[in-house]
Amino acid sequence: MSPLLLAGKRIFIIEDNLANRAIMQLLLEQNGAEIWFERWGLDAIGRLKQFMPVHLVLLDLMFPGGVTGYDVFDRIKADIELQHLPVVAVSAGEPSVAIPKTREKGFSGFIAKPISFEKFPRQIAQVLDNEQVWVE
Repeated sequence: MSPLLLAGKRIFIIEDNLANRAIMQLLLEQNGAEIWFERWGLDAIGRLKQFMPVHLVLLDLMFPGGVTGYDVFDRIKADIELQHLPVVAVSAGEPSVAIPKTREKGFSGFIAKPISFEKFPRQIAQVLDNEQVWVE
C-alpha cells in the first residue's frame, strides 16, 4: 500500500474516546491525510468550518451528555457550507441497528469498531473515491 494513499486529503474526526481518535489519526496520517478533530461533538460545526476545506468527516455515534452522532450529522447536513461533505459513522454500536439507520439518514458509510488497522485507510480511500463503505 502506498504511504500516500490519502495524500492531500483533509479529514475531520468527531470522536470522544481519545484512544480511538489517536488510532484513527495515526493510521490516516501515516497514509498522508491531514487530520483535525473535535472531541465531544458539541462544537463540531464551528471547528469543522475552521478546518475547511474538508474532504470527509468521521463521526462516532455515541457521545456523553445525550448528544448522538445522528444529532451532529443533522447539524452538518443542515448547514449550507457543510451539507455536501461525506460523513462516515465509525461506531461500536450494534451494526444490525446502526447500518440501516445510517443508510436511511444519508451517511456515506459505516465502519464498526474496533477498526481494522490494515483495511481502515483503504476503506477511507474508497469513500473519498465516491464509494460507500458498510463494514460490520
